[in-house]
Amino acid sequence: MKRVLRALGFVILAMTLTAVLVVGVLSWKINRLGSQDRAQPANAIVILGARVEADGSPSSDLLSRTYHAMDLYNTGLAPAVICAGGAGGDRLAAGAVACRFAVDELGLPAERALVVQDEDAWTTADEASVVTRLMHANGWQSAIVVSHPLHLYRARWLFGREGVDVLTSPTNTDLSRIAPPLRAWYTLREAGGVLLTAAEDWPLVDRLVAWLHRAVYGA
Repeated sequence: MKRVLRALGFVILAMTLTAVLVVGVLSWKINRLGSQDRAQPANAIVILGARVEADGSPSSDLLSRTYHAMDLYNTGLAPAVICAGGAGGDRLAAGAVACRFAVDELGLPAERALVVQDEDAWTTADEASVVTRLMHANGWQSAIVVSHPLHLYRARWLFGREGVDVLTSPTNTDLSRIAPPLRAWYTLREAGGVLLTAAEDWPLVDRLVAWLHRAVYGA
């Protein structure tokens, strides 16, 4: 019995250390990618959705993503901007708000602004799916994905899984100015999202993954 308990303890310790190592490496990769701008010429620039204020105006996070996407557009890196997020067809959805701000306030030609009109995209996985379909409908394969620095690793994972050639470009959010506990929470949250995504195809795990995703991300 003691041997069994020792063996079980060893297995648990090994699994714990492995999990800590995996999360640690993944967290390092998340922060590393978020500190690099890998934008290059592509078919489109994708603004991932963020919160919209109660009055329908873009939040500071959505504003920073939209401004940064326009900087990339104005340098000629892509001929179109795709705005994602929220309920398709809702004028107060993140995608609609971002594209409207880019057109009305930042000078983006209306014909160069694309919003997913007929499909909802409440999570990053949803955004990857609907944006990919929109890109394929236009014969596009590559995209510069714009988001918060700590969000880009998971976004690249999800868009890559859909078959998009992904180039990441973070907003100008200064990671060093985020309080360490909050930065650690954001990083672990994103690492958890990547691991949950990777586990989706495991037998008997899909329901657990869906429940955990709703618990952590609210959608």
